[in-house]
Amino acid sequence: MVMMVIRKGMDAGILHAEAGQNAIFDGAIVIGAGAAGLAAAHALLKAGVQAMVLEKEARLAEPWHGRHEQLHLNTHRDLSTLPGVSFPAGTLAFPHRSAVIRHLSEFSAKHRLPVEFSVLVDEIAFEGDHWLVRASDGPRLARHVIIATGRDRLPFVPAWKGIETFAGQIIHSAQFGDANDYTGKKVLVVGAGNSGFDTLNHLARVDTAQIWLSARHGPALLPRRIGQIAVHRFSPILARLPFRLADAVIAATQRLVFGNLASFGLPPAPSGGASRLASDYTAIAADDGAVDAIKAGRIIVLPTVREFTRDAVVFSNDATIEPDIVIAATGYRTGLETMVGKLGVLDEKGVPLFNGADADPRLPGLWFTGMRPSIRGCFANARIQAQAIAAKIAQQRKG
Repeated sequence: MVMMVIRKGMDAGILHAEAGQNAIFDGAIVIGAGAAGLAAAHALLKAGVQAMVLEKEARLAEPWHGRHEQLHLNTHRDLSTLPGVSFPAGTLAFPHRSAVIRHLSEFSAKHRLPVEFSVLVDEIAFEGDHWLVRASDGPRLARHVIIATGRDRLPFVPAWKGIETFAGQIIHSAQFGDANDYTGKKVLVVGAGNSGFDTLNHLARVDTAQIWLSARHGPALLPRRIGQIAVHRFSPILARLPFRLADAVIAATQRLVFGNLASFGLPPAPSGGASRLASDYTAIAADDGAVDAIKAGRIIVLPTVREFTRDAVVFSNDATIEPDIVIAATGYRTGLETMVGKLGVLDEKGVPLFNGADADPRLPGLWFTGMRPSIRGCFANARIQAQAIAAKIAQQRKG
């Protein structure tokens, strides 16, 4: 048995390890068994690199299990698969969450991916030529660590003034639940991004008493379909274009399909869809009924929230409404501060500064995948980044 001693560094609180070299896993520990993590493990094994996957949940696809019943991918099934596995015949063009759960499970089983469940990683630290992973079942050492815990790990709700006094219900869009539960309710959706429009698309099909949308910025917005054509099918082409050209294509499509949404109260977007995706990681929204509801007056657009009172929400233009439920479609945080916050690899929002095959030269062997949205979609992006990271690791091992 190899003896290992873990202690805290007195100066900077950095974790250290003393162990024989045979205790160091000569491969990569992948943290997170979502699409990005599973794709990374598969690519590593295919490249001849050992891999182990640590998953904090007790089963695969736990976030998908917890999301609302109406949830579907906004990406087309043909562009949303992992290597070697396809969606079965009859799957909807935009797969239901249950189909996504089956797909992830089938992918893991088919490739016999080495996933260890119910293992929570608290912190990782660089030990010069290897990494120390401090996990709930004990410390582990490895040459490489790939963090694939996802960019939507923690729902984020702003600390609005007076929020604690509000007598109504406030939830995050991740907790949306069954759309039918909003029948007869007065609902305020805060946020006009991808999550906000996904929420509005579902609410538009329900007989609510009233729907409001609070929009600080207008979205880069594309229809799910134009006629019978799924717009996402063109995403591989769009992803290859320079940002300015992609921005122009997205903006032109939005104008042609929806017209001038400013006349219905939606503010302009601060930048083009592709540029904003790259700069502040704001995903392009997909419309599937929300715009028609806005034009019909079923959804009333309001500016930013200023404050909450006991019974009302007050906006920056002094407008006041009394919703029963407020849905904060205000994004997510990675929640990586505890795990890697001491390493200086996160921006002010907790997003890794490096992603995919790019890495910090000061911290060799540390990789991130699936941490930023992509025009192609999360599954296609997972495949691409997994292959790139695995190729880099395999190349380094040969060198």
